[in-house]
This record gives sequence, C-alpha cells and structure tokens, in this order.
Amino acid sequence: MSIELRTIGVVRTNAEEIPRHWSVSDVEGTLEIDEEYSEGLRDIEPGQRIVVIFNFHRSPGFAPEFLRQTSGQNGREMGVFSICSPIRPNPIGMSVVEVLGIRGANIDVRRLDMLDGTPILDIKPLIEDGRG
Repeated sequence: MSIELRTIGVVRTNAEEIPRHWSVSDVEGTLEIDEEYSEGLRDIEPGQRIVVIFNFHRSPGFAPEFLRQTSGQNGREMGVFSICSPIRPNPIGMSVVEVLGIRGANIDVRRLDMLDGTPILDIKPLIEDGRG
C-alpha cells in the first residue's frame, strides 16, 4: 500500500539550537500555513495547545539496524517505537506546541522542537479530557 501526503505549510524559527523534545523546549517560532488552508485555522486561539504532525525531512533513510536505538532520554538501547527518535520507518513526528497568536495564515507558537523549514503535514487540537 502506498500513501501520499501533502504538506500544509512549514515551520519557521530563528533558533540555532532546537531541543530534542517539545516537552523541554521554550523555543518560539511560526507555523506558516499555506494560504489555501487558512480558513482551517479558524477557532484556534492564543493559549491553546495544538498537536503538529510533521515530516522529519532531514533524517537519514531507515534501515533494519535502526529498529533498536539508544534513547536520548535514558541512554538505554530501546525499540524505535518506544522512543522519539527522528530515524523511523515513516519519518513522521508529532509535537505539542502552545499557540501565542494568529496572524492570517501564520500561527506563532512556543515549545518548538522542529527545525526551520520542517514540512507540516497536519494540525490537530490537543484533547486531554476525552472530549473533542
């Protein structure tokens, strides 16, 4: 089976160092969403947390030897599906960011762990209480 995905925008940040995970990041930047999707940003508000699905566009290609990798969190060798490594069979990442503001088709955010130019695949609301 083949799946085709289209980007909806890109990440922009001036940060030179990006933390390995959003939960330890204070980095700010902007999600630049393609104008054709701007109406879909309706009802996103400052203070809200959103989930950003993105492509690890700079990761090396996946090979079987990457099924077990050393975790950056605890230094143990672990299975790829139990860690947040960018080297994955499908190079898809997920981060939770805090919305600082909306400017047209741009969402200013904090807690980035994505590089400048990272392709955005989707945005979803963070639902923590089971309602959505």
